[in-house]
Amino acid sequence: MAKLLLLGFLLSMAFTKWVHAFYPFNLSDSSLFDSYEASFAVTATPLMVPLTLIHGADAKRAVCLDGTLPGYHLHRGYGSGANSWLVQLEGGGWCNNRRNCVYRKNTRRGSSRFMEKQIPFTGILSNKAEENPDFFNWNRVKVRYCDGASFTGDSENKAEQLQFRGQRIWLAAMEELRAKGMRFAKQALLSGCSAGGLASILHCDEFRGLFPSNTKVKCLSDAGLFLDVADISGGHSIRNLFGGVVSYQGAKRNLPSFCTNHLDPTSCFFPQNIIAGIKTPLFLVNAAYDSWQIQSSLAPPSLDPAGYWHDCRLNHAKCNQPQIQFLQGFRNQMLNVVRDFSKSYKNGLFINSCFAHCQTERQDTWFSDNSPVIGNKPIALAVGDWYFDRATVKAVDCAYPCDRSCHHLVFRSG
Repeated sequence: MAKLLLLGFLLSMAFTKWVHAFYPFNLSDSSLFDSYEASFAVTATPLMVPLTLIHGADAKRAVCLDGTLPGYHLHRGYGSGANSWLVQLEGGGWCNNRRNCVYRKNTRRGSSRFMEKQIPFTGILSNKAEENPDFFNWNRVKVRYCDGASFTGDSENKAEQLQFRGQRIWLAAMEELRAKGMRFAKQALLSGCSAGGLASILHCDEFRGLFPSNTKVKCLSDAGLFLDVADISGGHSIRNLFGGVVSYQGAKRNLPSFCTNHLDPTSCFFPQNIIAGIKTPLFLVNAAYDSWQIQSSLAPPSLDPAGYWHDCRLNHAKCNQPQIQFLQGFRNQMLNVVRDFSKSYKNGLFINSCFAHCQTERQDTWFSDNSPVIGNKPIALAVGDWYFDRATVKAVDCAYPCDRSCHHLVFRSG
């Protein structure tokens, strides 16, 4: 009975446009948003997909922070999708110093010992045509994230027994999937959410290189457009974070060379300095008022000792006019960043004016009766139209508060 009541509660949440989560939030983590995903993405009968560890990866030093084997979840395609592959890179923040990397290695974000043995596949990973019309019968993979540097690091801290092997994990996972049949793919899509969305940008052209030239290959980044912009103090909190990630984990050599040839490595961890140079077709899904960036890089509690931003940070409806004006400025900077990118015929955009973070993995925001839309088109159909060249998709929403279809994140202290 208790399980039935819980299921009923979770299902009821899937039909509300307001999502409640707990606060506070750590700058380098995104577990708060993970809990949101876990509760809000539940469908009546979610497909549960088991974890597969990549055996032999340790011989290549392709290991999680604590030295354990990396892993992935694979659900096989069938019918018309049997030779099509969707590879999703998991997100979950970063670690940028000894303290938070040591902490992280004792969680599912740093060790396969703590990873779930099976996870639900919903949204873009769903196996139901009514939930995922274009990719439901593809081979669908979620690669687990246990390095803390968006799959780019390659170094170690022997004193703390920390392995920073994200790039090697990426390579080992791709090698494993190719052996499982991905090398025969006729169509392929690399995707990711949050830190995984950043990774799908950073690794996009590498992914293209895994396939013959006649294979249709594209990339999708959801909530990966982290901006190098000023926070409420005039400083750059997220630049400090990314700078630590790149230097502490030895990521420089694995960042796109077309960027590092003329910019510092930290700048080349920011999508705004990379997306114009990506040769492979790329689609960006992002909330114009990204909840993670508001919570953690624009107006984190550490920069707000008097609590001026406290209520606004928890609930956009409680923002005063100067705060809304600041957030509108953030949206404007995001639109400036994608302006040249969007001019390329091969690229796609879906920038909606929501207070959200990650919208492709969750059923309610990917494809449902009340999904967020721009011009009456939900995210799933926008991505599908772009991938299959059915239409050009450069969807940019009007500014808040005009969009009534949003599924806003609202936080409460806990």
